[in-house]
Amino acid sequence: MLLENKVAVVYGAAGAIGGAVARAFAAEGARVHVTGRSLESVQALAKDITAEGGRAEAAEVDGLDEAAIDAHLRRVVAADGRIDISFNAVGIPDTEILGMPATTIDAELYLRPVFAYTRSYFTTARLAARHMISQGSGVIMTVTALLSRKGTTLNGGYGPAQAAKEAMTRDLSAELAPKGIRVVGVRPHGIPESASMRDVYDTKADLLGITWEQFQGFLAADTHPRRVMALDEVAAVAAFLASDRASGMTGTTVNLTMGSLDD
Repeated sequence: MLLENKVAVVYGAAGAIGGAVARAFAAEGARVHVTGRSLESVQALAKDITAEGGRAEAAEVDGLDEAAIDAHLRRVVAADGRIDISFNAVGIPDTEILGMPATTIDAELYLRPVFAYTRSYFTTARLAARHMISQGSGVIMTVTALLSRKGTTLNGGYGPAQAAKEAMTRDLSAELAPKGIRVVGVRPHGIPESASMRDVYDTKADLLGITWEQFQGFLAADTHPRRVMALDEVAAVAAFLASDRASGMTGTTVNLTMGSLDD
């Protein structure tokens, strides 16, 4: 198995991508600590992983609360002796922002995703790195989106937030790689399986004037195979990147847009 005996922490595990990644890590042999703002939801995920033969522990951790993140990581190290993988899949509610033109939205609301996403990623990364430095190894990971590299409308600062996270991945790697820590990300296209993508459609439905089925076709239209990646495909790539087989990969965000973006 790719991640046998590794210890992983997944932030935002109650979300579609975070949950899929946690399952993939566990299936590859990792002991996974799943965290989220709702204890009930991550407990359900941990129960499912355990039922499938994996190892998982759940904890209520707000991905924007530095003290809570730090305390949880200390508990993980006390129990398991190390932290090998930190994966940040924290999502920020954005229904207030979606659908608002740039000429209408105020600066504070526009920038809310930029501050929230970057703060969460940086905080989880720096606190995990403190433990990883002492062991001389580790992998810090996150997920971004197509809009980090492609212009968009009516999404507020979501695109700039994802671009900032990718820049942080490069900078964190430049500083931490000499200490044995890899920093990598994955960048999928919009995934209709995720609740957040349905929220995007529901918020913009009247403006777009298309059905849910047509919206899914819109997402797939500019990919090479005329489809977007499924959750389990994204999670499988994340598991590989977290493994020692990807030891040569750091300071990069892997393009999973299936041709929508050319790297």
